[in-house]
Amino acid sequence: MKNIRDFIEIAEKEGQLKRIRAEVDWNLELSHIAKLNEEKKGPALLFENVKGYKMPVITSALTTPKRLAIALGMPIDYSMCQMAKEWMRLTTKELIKPKVVKEGPVQEMIVKEKDIDLLRDFPVPYMYPKDGGRFIGTAVFLITQDMETGWTNLGTYRMQIHDRNHTGIQIIKGKHADFHFNQFKKAKKLMPVAAVIGSDPLHFLVSSTLVGAQVDEYDVIGSLRGEPAEVIKSDLTGLMLPAHAEIILEGFVDPEDLREEGPFGEYTGYYSGKKGEEWPKQVLHVHRILRRKNPIFWSTTVGKPVTDTHMIQSLNRTATMWTDLQNMRIPGIQSVYLPPQSGGRFWAIISVKTMYPGHSNHVGTAAISTTTGHYGLKGVIVVDADIPADDIDKVLWSLSMRYDPYRSTEIIKRGRSTPLDPALPIEARDIVSRIIMDATIPYEWTRKPEEIFLDEEMVKKVQARWKEYGLDS
Repeated sequence: MKNIRDFIEIAEKEGQLKRIRAEVDWNLELSHIAKLNEEKKGPALLFENVKGYKMPVITSALTTPKRLAIALGMPIDYSMCQMAKEWMRLTTKELIKPKVVKEGPVQEMIVKEKDIDLLRDFPVPYMYPKDGGRFIGTAVFLITQDMETGWTNLGTYRMQIHDRNHTGIQIIKGKHADFHFNQFKKAKKLMPVAAVIGSDPLHFLVSSTLVGAQVDEYDVIGSLRGEPAEVIKSDLTGLMLPAHAEIILEGFVDPEDLREEGPFGEYTGYYSGKKGEEWPKQVLHVHRILRRKNPIFWSTTVGKPVTDTHMIQSLNRTATMWTDLQNMRIPGIQSVYLPPQSGGRFWAIISVKTMYPGHSNHVGTAAISTTTGHYGLKGVIVVDADIPADDIDKVLWSLSMRYDPYRSTEIIKRGRSTPLDPALPIEARDIVSRIIMDATIPYEWTRKPEEIFLDEEMVKKVQARWKEYGLDS
């Protein structure tokens, strides 16, 4: 798979995509159709008739495990944990550098600065009633580069249109693009930036992943895809751009040009960015646009779970935390899961085969110290090996039957937070407390509770007669 078109073709063949041919208004109607569809766990939607535009819009692309599996090129029946485990296996094996090509489909049209008009040319949805404007960047990733080492970062940041050729960028402090921004600010230079909308879905997936500093996301993409990502070197910014993208907004960020943006209906289910209450954000001055002649615009509703954003964060943070624990050589890990319902980031569940006293606590404290878990995570639930991390019914049973609040709870008072966490006061969102909940039976107990199990022979007999009982197979 090289582009979003390949994804659409496969998803449609698998019955995972529906084309909407009726005219749909970009102003609230499109986003509300998509959100209601997502709440019903419906298919990806390709809007082919957006009012006032000829360009189609795809939404709800990655809101189910099946479509994530399609994007990853994995078996369509894989669970989130199975995909994450395979991700961990592939990315700890080897990283594959991108391949530089001379040209790509994204260069079919080159729009110069004087001819740019973002709202005229692109069917950017207006998502929620109290949004501060139209956000061209929801299913988008930003490309920046380290001034000193050449490290290329792909990161996902929301982008609101300010005017015909300026967009806001919400680069949160401590993010890798913020590292690069501070370099250029110190040097008093413009920062080259490219914003990519519509490409191989894996690009968007990996761009929102917590990859370590000085690691190129293109290399991770290559390892997951099993072949190098094809990129072109820009003659304007010098950045490496995905050759098979639909749309690329290319230009520069002036470190001195900061503007308020928002509000926006965020993945937490709350608005953020209220005027006068948050820090001013960076601005992309779009100098040119690279695009296909007939591009497909990709958007995601964000908002309350579960949307593309939550599924993506759930998958990639599950994968990276599992990888972190593997690299830390924590023994006994059976499965890891950061549920999409938790925003894909605020809670982690880890299943472990305990091997020594305190092993479960070792797992919990390790999780909050990982690259993935140190940022925004509020809690870790550790369960025994017989409880799959993504089986929420069994996790809740384990919390009820194996967890003692006094004995099994650890509170950490200070951890790195995200400024988007609505559970914290707006003026105090740098630090969050954390909880580790140990829902395992203590390894050192000599007398352990005896669990009920069915008779295996009788189970086989009953299963063999299932249809005879008149029950569905």
